[in-house]
Amino acid sequence: MRIGAYYLGNGNCEFTVWAPTLQEVAVKIVSPKEHLIPMEKDEWGYWKATASGIEPGTHYYYKLEENKERPDPASKYQPKGVHGPSEVIDNSTFAWNDADWSGVPLDEWIIYELHVGTFTPEGTFEAMIPRLSTLRDLGVNAIEIMPIGQFPGDRNWGYDGVYPFAVQDSYGGPEGFKKLVDACHQHGISVILDVVYNHLGPEGNYFRDFSPYYFNARYFGEWGDAMNFDHDYSYGVRNFCLENAVCFFQEYHIDALRLDAIQGIYDLGAKHFLQELADTIHHLSQEQGRKLYITAESDLNDVRVIRPKEVGGCGIDAQWNDDFHHSVHTLLTGEDDRYYSDFGKLEQLEKSYREGFVYSGQFAPNRKRHHGSDSTQEPGYRFIVFTQTHDQIGNRVLAERIAKLVSLEGLKLGAGAVFLSAFIPFLFMGEEYGEDAPFFYFISHSDKELIEIIRKSKQEEFKAFAGRGEAPDPQSPDTFNKCKLKWEQRNEGKHKVLWEFYQQLIQFRRTLPALKELDKKRLEVSSVEADKILFLRRWNEGSQIFSVMNFNQKDVTFTANVPSGNWRKILDSADTKWMGSGSTLPESLEPGKELTIKPQSFALYEIAG
Repeated sequence: MRIGAYYLGNGNCEFTVWAPTLQEVAVKIVSPKEHLIPMEKDEWGYWKATASGIEPGTHYYYKLEENKERPDPASKYQPKGVHGPSEVIDNSTFAWNDADWSGVPLDEWIIYELHVGTFTPEGTFEAMIPRLSTLRDLGVNAIEIMPIGQFPGDRNWGYDGVYPFAVQDSYGGPEGFKKLVDACHQHGISVILDVVYNHLGPEGNYFRDFSPYYFNARYFGEWGDAMNFDHDYSYGVRNFCLENAVCFFQEYHIDALRLDAIQGIYDLGAKHFLQELADTIHHLSQEQGRKLYITAESDLNDVRVIRPKEVGGCGIDAQWNDDFHHSVHTLLTGEDDRYYSDFGKLEQLEKSYREGFVYSGQFAPNRKRHHGSDSTQEPGYRFIVFTQTHDQIGNRVLAERIAKLVSLEGLKLGAGAVFLSAFIPFLFMGEEYGEDAPFFYFISHSDKELIEIIRKSKQEEFKAFAGRGEAPDPQSPDTFNKCKLKWEQRNEGKHKVLWEFYQQLIQFRRTLPALKELDKKRLEVSSVEADKILFLRRWNEGSQIFSVMNFNQKDVTFTANVPSGNWRKILDSADTKWMGSGSTLPESLEPGKELTIKPQSFALYEIAG
């Protein structure tokens, strides 16, 4: 069921809103000329009206039973913020230039996550466009944009937005986002949009005024009231979220969705909402003649998320693999607090390379329960891996990026661990040049009581970091401004070297068949726990690579156990070219020969034809 305000042309507009238990709803036009438009209710609780004399730019509220005026839950634009009127827009007038665009295949993605507000000084969609050529030169072919649904004020991570259809006004609104997506496609870059279907933000959340059935009190939502996907009247909520997904694919030409924290999507119904969403987007892909994707963040290590529905899965195309991150992070930093206490062994990274999930049913001490399922049979392109994300940075008291926690050698080793895997690689903005600006949690609410609640909540959360410093005020503009990228760093000193190092890794990733094919079955991995050294071999179509990774803080001597062949070194992170101390590894490998590798470094060898 189509919802919201749809401009039909020639001054005609169709309004549809779901309010199944209300007795009277009307459209109140507030500009350019105030008047009321009565609506009629159908059998499913949708109120509808088609009106003439409504042009794009018209501002409106819904008037509910004569005493409340509220913005449209499915508003496409909130130019005056979450408390202001909704605006009618015409989605047919934008001149797209991507008719020949078919998207980047999932298994070829090099993902770059970014936050619109801090990616540039201006913090807008259009300000991002001049930087796309630099990302393309780096090798990035997919950007993942943190949520852009209208949130309070102009500073926010986006995960407590309250109007999922409305593109944030301070970022540039619907027109600005279309310009960005169109420009991305001109640069050969797919667009992945982060969306939140597990909850809605608190400020400006008037959904209960339309229906209390938007939420389900039977479930405890960690970030707010849980959305109702499986109880009375849940069909209206499911439709709301499905229409939201379809809207961004159809009207904004995006290529994929990233679903936030799906462990917070509670559905005990016969057909899980995630499966219905996957089916919906699959059918839309067929209609559009190009493959559209859905990825997800999940804390469950549940392979049913990514398995096809034919074998009982939800049909999500790929998911973030936190286990891989935790394994690499603990090896690089030595941290063992919070959830990191479940990690820290090299054998866990070895298992992740081989299978995907580290926890596949074992007892996880920090969780105090058995956790996860066996992912051995799942293909590599089902997993997205990284050394940092907005969460892993922002959920620290001082919001340090990995560049503030480890040396340049550690940064290069972490990059190698990601890009040599048989999984989809992912970077967080600025990672490619060792950005050292923090990425704090920040907000710009207007409700003083809510602001204080959030301050106290963050203080409680950060008690785990006692003695490491004080977190800044999330409401302060200064907190937000400290998070803006220092983009010019990429041309200076070690930052420039690291940028070129990432560029080289990505080039190998895209050109060497052994790395390009994400096949876990054509992979051998082993490790020596005592020495903190890992060996990885991958092969495909006559192409073979071998890598040795040293997570130790000292030199390690080892014997190369590789098949016979003309192995030549193509990358060594310890080389002086990469500001290393100088490699001790030979240019060619001979099986059975004893070698020494520098601390926190890795080398990559290839069979020379």
